[in-house]
Amino acid sequence: MSQANVDLIQSLYAAFARGDGPAVLASMDPAIVWTEAENFPYADRNPYVGHAAVAEGIFFRLATEWDRFQALPSEFLDAGDTIVVLGYYKAAYKATGAPLNAQFAHIWRLRDAKITAFQQYTDTAQALRAVQG
Repeated sequence: MSQANVDLIQSLYAAFARGDGPAVLASMDPAIVWTEAENFPYADRNPYVGHAAVAEGIFFRLATEWDRFQALPSEFLDAGDTIVVLGYYKAAYKATGAPLNAQFAHIWRLRDAKITAFQQYTDTAQALRAVQG
């Protein structure tokens, strides 16, 4: 089951990269609990619960407020029903033009081949500098 979880998370990042929101949401449990890193610009509505909250509060904002926002995974760590992904965010904040090139750690929790929870850790100071210019 663990390799299947890694495969699911890898396919999730591929769907993100091609902008396939429906595929991303389809991999998530309808009651997913999504938590942004404390002090990250989108932590203002933590926790996001359910598809609509994640789509509106996270994905829509990323798509409309950033140029070329990318979550680029570099390593997938298998812990059974928990998958940890290390990587980098790359983007530029549209309003300021300021770049973002920040490390991240994502913790994904799964049950019955669906993502039930997400926790983000990243360089929040760098993200705020990009937003504030």
